[in-house]
Amino acid sequence: MPDTQALVNDFLNKLKKRKIEGSRATAKQTAELLRSVISQTRVPYTNQAGALIDSVKAVGERLIAANPVELAVGNIVRRVLHIIREEDLSLATAAVAGLNLSAVSDDENDADRDDHPVLSAAAVAAASRSTLRPPSLQTLLEDVPDSAAIPHTSSSGGDSEGKSKSADKSTRSRKLKHDVIEAVNELIQDISTCHEQIAEQAVEHIHQNEVILTLGSSRTVLEFLCAAKEKKRSFRIFVAEGAPRYQGHLLAKELVTRGLQTTLITDSAIFAMISRVNMVIVGAHAVMANGGVIAPVGLNMVALAAQKHAVPFVVLAGSHKLCPLYPHNPEVLLNELRSPSELLDFGEFSDCLDFGSGIGAPLLHVVNPTFDYVPPKLVSLFITDTGGHNPSYMYRLIADYYSADDLVVQRRPTSGN
Repeated sequence: MPDTQALVNDFLNKLKKRKIEGSRATAKQTAELLRSVISQTRVPYTNQAGALIDSVKAVGERLIAANPVELAVGNIVRRVLHIIREEDLSLATAAVAGLNLSAVSDDENDADRDDHPVLSAAAVAAASRSTLRPPSLQTLLEDVPDSAAIPHTSSSGGDSEGKSKSADKSTRSRKLKHDVIEAVNELIQDISTCHEQIAEQAVEHIHQNEVILTLGSSRTVLEFLCAAKEKKRSFRIFVAEGAPRYQGHLLAKELVTRGLQTTLITDSAIFAMISRVNMVIVGAHAVMANGGVIAPVGLNMVALAAQKHAVPFVVLAGSHKLCPLYPHNPEVLLNELRSPSELLDFGEFSDCLDFGSGIGAPLLHVVNPTFDYVPPKLVSLFITDTGGHNPSYMYRLIADYYSADDLVVQRRPTSGN
């Protein structure tokens, strides 16, 4: 089995060097890494969940710091922390239920037990706590005279009881790790199949002879449109090219390859063409807790044009893109600047970039942001792998996936000596 630290360092390098393309691939690899961390974490007899949470947070802090713009990393770290808490709560609930069952176990066939009252769950819990608590000095002194009267069989029974308790703790520890790993496997499966889950809903939203507008390139949007085509829906697609990376060219080519009627337009022509459009369908980089969207640059302009002409603006996003943070949170980095070489050729503009002003600064500055922020008021509908939702409902959907204690991924401070 590979060393966990080596896996973590390798993934950190990929995040820092931006070698992983797309939120889906990033989310899946993050979940797989955290699964390895959990499987190799040694869990103590007590506070098993706390040990797993500390291990995940220790790695999660480093992953988030390596690429703060890729919010899918933090989303998956928080999802795994929520899974640990949920599975630990489930086991604790099952343990309490077991105490209740043992307290009301069938005593009808035992005539010797008819005179003994049935203990309540609270009494059983108190008794179990007292057996785990070390005896006081007074108790030891009071029990000394009677110690000789205790037969040897009771001592061996006590030893076996202690061994059984130790075995129960070890079993519960293994059970917690097993359940957490199984839940993480389900999370990885959900991330892998999110495109298919979203695409299944295409026929409910795309109708005959409609005109759809999208911008840039998104695998989710591609599968969504192709799924509608497979259901014998006939429609036309306008694809804005998505300058300066021109990802729309790749999407238009793929759509034509799959037999969809496609028209490629420039970004500056969006407002001129929006009046012919029935619906805007786009992907997202992240969906914030307030329903706002962090999306590829240019989509805020598309959303404003759609609002002006009363065209529905639909956002497709897998559940791994749902972020429990708000845009104003200090942990959220909304944007990053890409290389100016995507906008201009340094050879042609070298004279403009010279330090000719005499104050140590170039005459020409190039700003090339990666993302836009689309406020929730401009979004008509979110389509996720769990169904369609209004922007006002996103906070409730996000609350099902995350715990409030994990919004800030930070390890508990260790107490000083």
